[in-house]
Parts: sequence; C-alpha cells; structure tokens
Amino acid sequence: MESPQGGVALRLAGQLPPEEAFVRLAACPGCVFLDSALRHPQLGRWSYLAADPLEWLVFSPQEAAGVWAALGRLVGSPPAPARWDEAPPFQGGVVFLLGYELHSTLEPSVPAACWDEFAVPRAVLALYDVVLAWDHRQDQLWLFSQGWPEADPSRRRKRALDRAGCVLERLQRLPEPKRPAASDDPLPQNRLAPCHRTPADPRLLSNFSPEAYRRAVARVRDYIAAGDIFQANLSQRLLFPQVDAVQLALQMRRHNPATFAAYWDLGPFQLVSASPERFLQLCGNRVQARPIKGTRPRTQPVESDSFAAGELLASDKDQAENVMIVDLWRNDLARVCCADSVRVERLCALESYAFVHHLVSVVRGELAPERTPVELLQATFPSGSITGAPKVRAMQIIAELEPTVRGAYCGTLGFLTPDGRMDCSVLIRTVTVGRGWCQAPVGGGITVLSDPEAEWQETWHKARGLLRALQACRAD
Repeated sequence: MESPQGGVALRLAGQLPPEEAFVRLAACPGCVFLDSALRHPQLGRWSYLAADPLEWLVFSPQEAAGVWAALGRLVGSPPAPARWDEAPPFQGGVVFLLGYELHSTLEPSVPAACWDEFAVPRAVLALYDVVLAWDHRQDQLWLFSQGWPEADPSRRRKRALDRAGCVLERLQRLPEPKRPAASDDPLPQNRLAPCHRTPADPRLLSNFSPEAYRRAVARVRDYIAAGDIFQANLSQRLLFPQVDAVQLALQMRRHNPATFAAYWDLGPFQLVSASPERFLQLCGNRVQARPIKGTRPRTQPVESDSFAAGELLASDKDQAENVMIVDLWRNDLARVCCADSVRVERLCALESYAFVHHLVSVVRGELAPERTPVELLQATFPSGSITGAPKVRAMQIIAELEPTVRGAYCGTLGFLTPDGRMDCSVLIRTVTVGRGWCQAPVGGGITVLSDPEAEWQETWHKARGLLRALQACRAD
C-alpha cells in the first residue's frame, strides 16, 4: 500500500516469528526490538523491530541538558509521516532511551550517586524510517517504510521502496554465527565501586552487602518517621561477567517474558529489558500510566501460589505503597493534562508474571491542547513508582544511600512518532551489557511498615528471571 506522501506499507505473507527476524537483523547498526514477548489482553498486541537509523544522538552527562530540546527537534524533523490507521501504531519515528539520572535536568537539587564508573550515556535518541511491526492479535506482519528524509512524493516513494527492499533482503539471510562476548574497554574489578560477592552465584557481585542494604532500608524508615517522605525506592546493583547481548535477549524471552521487553544496540553498550511496566502511552490526547507497586514471588504448588497472590491483595503495606504512587501520578499528570481529566481507572489490581505477582494501577488523563509529548515526559519523569513520594526528596535520599548511578535502570525506553503517538516502559528488570559486565539493578519500595530482611529478599525475587537468563547464556 502506498500513501499520498510517498511512504509504503507492506503486509508480508507468511508469519516470520519476531525472534527469528530479530536474530537476522541484530548485527545491523542500532538494532532495536520492542517486544511484547508476553501476550496480555490489553498490552501484548504489538512488537516492533527496526535498525539502521537515519539519525543517532548520544548524550553524555555533560550534554544532558540538551536532551529535551533535541527530542522535540528530532521528532519534528521528518516530512509528514504516512499513516495506516488499521495497522500497528509505530510506523516510523523516534526511539528514545532516557536514563534515570536525566532527573538532574528537571530537578537540579537532586545529585547523582557517588560512583559512575561505566559512564553509560544519559540519553540516546534515534530516528527510524523503516519498521517491522507484528500485530499478534490479528496474526499479521507489516513492513513500513517512510522514505525519509525525501519530501517530494515520487522521490520519497522510490526511497521507501529501496529501503524496504534492503530490509527484506536482509531477512532472507541466515543469521550470522554467534559472537563471543567481548568488550573494547573492559573495566577490571579494581576500578569498580566497592563490590560484595553474593551467595546466589560466585560470579555475581553486588554494590551492597546484605547488612548494608538492611541498614539502608532502616535509614529510609528513619526519614519516613522524621516526616521527610512517605516512601522511597531502594535498589542494589548486581554485576555479572559480560555475555552476548543478543543471546541474553533471547534467553530473557524464554525465561522471563514481559509485555514491555526490549533490546537496543547502543554501540558500546546493549540494553536488554524484561519490563512489565508501562511508563506512558499517548494516543491522540489520551494519556495512560500503569504504575506497579507491591510484589510477591511466584511459588509452587498452585495452592501456595494462590495464597501468595491473596496475601499481596490483602497487604496493607503494599496497598498503601501503591496508593501513594497513584496519588503522585495524579499530581504529575495534572501539570499537563486538562482540568478534571485525570482519573484512576484501576487501583491495586493483581497481575501475575513468570516469577512475581504485582499490584498494578491504571491512571488516565487528557493532554492539554497547548502541551506537547515532550512536556508530558518532562512533567512525569522519572516514574514515581521507582522513586517514591514526595518525588524530589525521595530521589535525594536515593542518591545518598545508593552507591552507584542507576544509568538506564529506572529510566524509560519507547517510541514517539511525528504525529504524537508514544508508548514507553519503565526500565525495570533491565540489564545493561558492556565494558566487560552485565549490570542488573533490582529494588523495591520502602515504607514505614517495611521489614529490612523482607525487602532484601524481595530484590532477589525480582532478580530470578534475570539471573536465570544470564546463567543460561554462560551455560551455552
């Protein structure tokens, strides 16, 4: 199908599985895979694969202040997009990674943590003109090619067809042989932040000892008792020797499928995520957020697992944790949404994943006509579900208590189209691969009712899927 603007859309005969297409394009520059590996009635409909972006912008900590303006410029730079309304929403546009420490551009009073030895970029923005998109509900595969940066319809159509042909040719090739895990600039252990070996795996290091993490939880409770905050999210960073990131993404897909799974090749680093949490969705002027707060581990047998789910639903601590974050979200969205449009659609609903049960709420609003998608991101970033409340003071306490920066973890990854459609995740259950290591932070919300030992154990419950995937890569 062609559009008047000159772009083309192809419905491909024969269903090529997303993971197979991913393996065949993984060696292309800037390969990005936004993968609904876990089917879900509301969330698991679309998966997207793209590579070889037209533009590529990387922001160091010193350049972070320019991210927001650059995102607005980049998404507005191509000619009017071609759009097919009955097809998947992402048909070309900007993919963005906003790391957690980008908060400094919005709240200068919040410092970064002491250690930033990996120097992961604060943000990455890329413009993709060719996108493969799966509609899992309709069992269809689309190939969109926008023909950017051409504006003349005939030249644009020719470019769109040429670019689409390159992708189709690449999909016919056999996957390249598995590459050994390597790093151009590995960090020796003596240049890392202080580390502690863990009982989970002799190769696994943490930036907290068990005792230090329990003390940090107790310190958060002291801040709550003093009236500084209501809750704060506290995480430990796990380090594992580097593995092949493509294989890790495939193993995560098998061992820890998620509705917002992702892979993005950032060059020196690769990002692999199994996030279950949506940060923001924007469709027209309709905004949705889905904060997660409250966790229990999955167990066997079924009767025991049902008891764990029921215990989570009945927990005063977890219900209060979720409700506080919902209130924060309501306040953040009210800064950019139409008056009286922000509402809570679902509160503390149970959702179950491979290794954990979660409490999930849904908050909706209508973006005010004078506000842009970038302003929506600025008003809500980072998600309150991974900071605490009040947000600014909670982030200050996180910077004080966590030894290392979070990097991509607890930031967001997603897409933004030139006509204003956006969907992005909260980067939890996320591994950053590079410089000889896999970084896999895990954490949880601390309230006045938190038990330090239980909070320490909760981080390990959340790490189970990540560790299983990492160990499977090492076993191959």
